[in-house]
Amino acid sequence: MSTPPATVDAFDGAPTVVHVSDVHGYLADARSALRAVGETDAFDPVVTADDDGTLHWADNDHVLVVNGDLIDRGPANEECLALVRRLQREAPPGRVRYHIGNHELAVLLPALVGWRREYSVSLSPEERRAFLERVADGAVTAAFDGYDYTYSHAGRNDPFDVGDVNDALRDAASELLARDGGDERVQRRLASHHAAILGIGDSHGGRGPDAGLCWMDFAHLEASAPPQVVGHTKHARATRNGNVVCGNVIRLNHGSPGGEGVLVETRDDLTAVRRTPSGDVATTTV
Repeated sequence: MSTPPATVDAFDGAPTVVHVSDVHGYLADARSALRAVGETDAFDPVVTADDDGTLHWADNDHVLVVNGDLIDRGPANEECLALVRRLQREAPPGRVRYHIGNHELAVLLPALVGWRREYSVSLSPEERRAFLERVADGAVTAAFDGYDYTYSHAGRNDPFDVGDVNDALRDAASELLARDGGDERVQRRLASHHAAILGIGDSHGGRGPDAGLCWMDFAHLEASAPPQVVGHTKHARATRNGNVVCGNVIRLNHGSPGGEGVLVETRDDLTAVRRTPSGDVATTTV
């Protein structure tokens, strides 16, 4: 596929940017969060459901950013991947963006990163190659520029160019496909060469301030950093620290009624859309 536009300005009009992150294989929570957008008075739906309950692209003026860690932890990894692939097929090019997170990184660099018994490390060689091909083709990227915020899984304190990091990710996947992607030496070299994205970091268990876009903990993302929306670090509600906002709310709320939700960026505002314990939807300017 062609490289998806790396900025909202590449689209005609003024699309609304919808952000969901860290689904972690919890399909029901993801469905609830995505459907919540259309249950507000402020926003058109980003997805619709057919008679069987399958979600489809609603064909409204949105960009959906699935900001990493779609897989692992929960039971419905294949179904979550199928949902994103279906939305990417149905939406206009570039309107559904799937970003790499640290759990997708385990598919790219299994010799360096992994969690026992998780989906990301259980793929067959053929399944891993198919995922690498999607990264190399631009169906999985690293970052996106919204109106006021840059989107990536974990963020960074220094400015970065989204086109550059997306190109670097494609290059890394292409090299893994061309060489023996299971060779630890190749993986270590790529992690070092593309440390801004793939770097695990040498401190704080891989979540320290020296980690790349997939790994740095929100605690190390400075309030004065360039404006960003990230996931990665669990919160009960969307959380702002100065210029940066974390929207990873699904996993910490999993198992309790409500709490799952998304962030919605327009030209004017950043809004948290959140499912309440009663099943209603609440919106809050972040």
